[in-house]
Amino acid sequence: MKPLRIAISGKSGCGNTTVSRLLAETLGVELVNYTFHTMAEEEGVSFEEMCRRAESDDSWDRLLDQRQVEKARAASCVLASRLAIWLLQEADLKVYLQASPEVRAARIHQREGGTLDEVQAATRERDRRDHARYVRLYNIDVDSWNFADLVVDTERYRPEEIVPLIVQAVKDRG
Repeated sequence: MKPLRIAISGKSGCGNTTVSRLLAETLGVELVNYTFHTMAEEEGVSFEEMCRRAESDDSWDRLLDQRQVEKARAASCVLASRLAIWLLQEADLKVYLQASPEVRAARIHQREGGTLDEVQAATRERDRRDHARYVRLYNIDVDSWNFADLVVDTERYRPEEIVPLIVQAVKDRG
């Protein structure tokens, strides 16, 4: 049987990790969510140190993205990453999760704490830095996802409601 590969992308606070985990569980496939946290563990350094390395050396980003795609190509899976829909060209379904910056910041605030104003400012800054980095590294504009097979507004649906939408889209594609 042909492997099933679903790529899911979205900015921080869109529910990317939660939706991807629930979808992988529902489909009984591997979740590929290889992150800088994972790389930091493998390298035996703190997450903060890994981020510092990545800020000054683009090879860490490229290595992370390469490993994600390699893992996704190894078996049926759900690939969850900011760039999944751009990097996993052979994905059977490309899903983009979207939400307004205000809603994303509120979710991050609820999850991580801090003041809402600080989290909103940090979220705007992260979006700006991510956008610039992905354009520089790959010429990818993460604000241009109109090619995705399915776009879901996560402000309208809870993660448990999004999974059936994705499963139906997979079925509809055959």
